[in-house]
Amino acid sequence: MIEQIAIAPENPTSLAVRELIAELDCYLESLYPPESRFGLSITQLQDESVTLFVAKVDNKPVGCGAIQIQAPGYAEVKRMYVRPEMRGKGIGKRIVNQIEAFAGQANTHTLRLETGVYQLAAINLYQKLGYYQISPFNDYKLDPLCLFFEKKLS
Repeated sequence: MIEQIAIAPENPTSLAVRELIAELDCYLESLYPPESRFGLSITQLQDESVTLFVAKVDNKPVGCGAIQIQAPGYAEVKRMYVRPEMRGKGIGKRIVNQIEAFAGQANTHTLRLETGVYQLAAINLYQKLGYYQISPFNDYKLDPLCLFFEKKLS
């Protein structure tokens, strides 16, 4: 686990974010067909309903995650990614914790997310953090390559 990590909101048009999202998209393209990928574009990440966080170690971007407020009291976790060489060091957990803290400050009591069936480390992380599997929500449809999770915040 890395102790010195900074996680802060970042402009979605920054070079750091664009590089992280490009890596994430490339990774997801290697696992899933287009109809099973639901990531927000850089333009969509600029929407006022979205806050994107970047994790940095030694001032180098190593991961990201976003929260999109969907309705009063409810938000979706989007664009979670940690660079492969930094996985297993607690960075993903810290990004999710930051998103949850932000959600609490925004009076959001329910977080939901969609992830792919091949992302076992992500699935394990979400389950360890108290997320439980649910049916598709919002505009998502049942897809054998997708899993849906929810967590009620206290």
